[in-house]
Amino acid sequence: MAEKVKEVAIGEVDRIKHLTTDAARSAAYLYPIRGIAYFLSHKALWKPLTSKLAPTMSLGLGITTFMFVFTYLPQAAMMAFTNGPLAAISAGLLVLSESSTLFTLLSKTFLIDDALIDTFDGVLLSKNTTDLVSEGRQIKSGSDPIAKLGKLAKKPFQKFTPTAIVRYLMYLPLNFIPVVGTVMFVILQGKRSGPVAHTRYFQLKRWNKEQQEKHIEQYRGAYTGFGVAAVLLELVPLASIFFAFTNTVGAALWAADIENEHITKEGTAPRLREQAKKAE
Repeated sequence: MAEKVKEVAIGEVDRIKHLTTDAARSAAYLYPIRGIAYFLSHKALWKPLTSKLAPTMSLGLGITTFMFVFTYLPQAAMMAFTNGPLAAISAGLLVLSESSTLFTLLSKTFLIDDALIDTFDGVLLSKNTTDLVSEGRQIKSGSDPIAKLGKLAKKPFQKFTPTAIVRYLMYLPLNFIPVVGTVMFVILQGKRSGPVAHTRYFQLKRWNKEQQEKHIEQYRGAYTGFGVAAVLLELVPLASIFFAFTNTVGAALWAADIENEHITKEGTAPRLREQAKKAE
């Protein structure tokens, strides 16, 4: 039995290593960074965020404070047995991840779902993919990409499902493994959240489940790279609401590149690869 567990663990590590290599090669992790820059330089895209800023900031502050007050010390004490002097850091990252998950669950379910959809569609309009957006909502005349957004035909963003929550809880024990475990946890979370960022895009394309899965599998490394970067940004206390919107902008920029066929075989824009090489 022990040998079987060891074999499965080694296989999982090798799979994650291969996935990480593909993610790095795709440079899709730069799309969340591009999302920040694009968001800051296009004030019209600020409207959905500013309309939800007060309630979401209050929610994020409340959740993060509660989690650190009531769960940080118990988890740090448990991790002291496995992580030694790194327990304090590992526990902090774990609490941030838990807080981020709770915040994402509550905010996207009750507060910012419509705002994120408007942001995604607004970016697509600003990148001249009006025909794509018109598949999912009415488009008004004008130059402001947010003001042009009409009535939605259908809401696409997925709520948290029991399966997603159970999978998250299954991954949590990885954090008890010093350093490597936390890295694996973030990568696995990124692998799941990457494709979710394009839920709206898949709906606008009117792809069925089989078409979506084929596309995701073709660019699995790229989606993982995007997801990891997005997860790390949304771990930042209080700023996670801001990054939830900029990550949506990054996902829309990626979708626009795909639509305009400005992508490499890895599924991302060629200039991203060039930027990644310059940073090495």
